[in-house]
Amino acid sequence: MSLVIVGGNECMVREYMELCKSYDCKAKIYPKMCRGLQNIGKPDLMVLFTGTMSHKMVRCALDGAKSMNIPVERAHSGSKAALKSILSRYAG
Repeated sequence: MSLVIVGGNECMVREYMELCKSYDCKAKIYPKMCRGLQNIGKPDLMVLFTGTMSHKMVRCALDGAKSMNIPVERAHSGSKAALKSILSRYAG
């Protein structure tokens, strides 16, 4: 399973990667707004940590997901526990 994580904390990127690896998922992580966010590819899931994102970043991510029919899961907190609960629902 592949996923894109948008938002969250920059210092948690390694934690997010390790958690995704434990669920056999490949992840691209964008903690800040950047040009690469427009070319996310075709992941199986997009995770938005809305508590650490600007409104512009949320709109950009949602527009990209909507145009490619990518399911979106939102969590206000950018914690490891929030990501773990999302991954347990989708990657089992």
